[in-house]
Amino acid sequence: MAFGWIAEQAEARRRAGLVRTLRPRPAESPLLDLASNDYLGLAHHPEVTEGAARAARVWGGGSTGSRLVTGTTELHTELERELAAFCGFEAALVFSSGYAANLAAVTALGPHGSLIVSDAGNHASLIDGCRLARGERQVVGHADPEAVRKALAGHQGPAIVVSDTVFSVDGDRAPLAELAEACREYGAGLVVDDAHGLGVLGDGGRGAPYAAGLAGAGDVVVTATLSKSLGSQGGVVLGPAPVIDHLVNAARTFIFDTGLAPAAAGAALSALRLLVREPQRAARAREVAAELHARLTAAGLEAVRPDAAVVSVRAPSPEQAVRWAADCRTAGLAVGCFRPPSVPDGISRLRLTARADLSGAEIERAVRVIGETRP
Repeated sequence: MAFGWIAEQAEARRRAGLVRTLRPRPAESPLLDLASNDYLGLAHHPEVTEGAARAARVWGGGSTGSRLVTGTTELHTELERELAAFCGFEAALVFSSGYAANLAAVTALGPHGSLIVSDAGNHASLIDGCRLARGERQVVGHADPEAVRKALAGHQGPAIVVSDTVFSVDGDRAPLAELAEACREYGAGLVVDDAHGLGVLGDGGRGAPYAAGLAGAGDVVVTATLSKSLGSQGGVVLGPAPVIDHLVNAARTFIFDTGLAPAAAGAALSALRLLVREPQRAARAREVAAELHARLTAAGLEAVRPDAAVVSVRAPSPEQAVRWAADCRTAGLAVGCFRPPSVPDGISRLRLTARADLSGAEIERAVRVIGETRP
């Protein structure tokens, strides 16, 4: 039978407690949401939804083609210009997703003969980019600049170091300044994914590279998603203009993919402009994360101190993590559940995302439910 092996893998997942299922959500939900990545609470903001609707009315339901054919509208270039200015980089290039942006950056900047040094805790999209790139890949210890130095010291030729800025599992921040210093010692480029930093870290949410003093640097390239803090969908690569021009000509997920839908571009642009006007949203997201952590640890739970807006709570096992998340849902609270292989250390977690629009009463309710349902 052609796909008979699938049943064996399904049974193995069932025995390990790792079965994943889709759960369609309604437009209006009674659940308190600490599972989404809507860090600034903008996905349903009237300005953002109107920006999406207006863009669809003007430009249509889809972009109609790849960016190099008919998929680039004036709206796309406007969004790229404002993203670059906000984050402090010379140029930007928008993609259909953050995943596509990461594949583009790593594969186009890691050609044959190059070395790609990748953090062991990187997101799957960066890992896949490393696998698809033609350069040699070396995985180093998590958030370890000295391990990066050792990897670079043994290589002659082009090299890039690839890392998340804020890691999606525990919400810890990469040592960006130290990584940049290590790269500069060996003439390597630094490519970082700021998916969980944009809108949360840096002055007014300008991102982790901006906070680390790396914005606009000629040897730094930043990727990000438009689907978290900006409440929309899509991805972006920011960096020096020559790098962006290179991606236009060499990145397969740019050349051969349909451009970002105008509605998503319109929503992201509206959200970005709203953040520029209301920079306090970024600080509020961090405050909510810190309060969640403080209350959870005070309740005796093992929570990891957040560097941005992700708060991780350790669970005893994959099965108990699934049950814990399900019990939270029954009690009216939606939380994320991270299990192997999504977690590099094999430790299952509840993953909570702080939102700038959460009230003190909602924070208290969330902590109470998590504590009452703990395994």
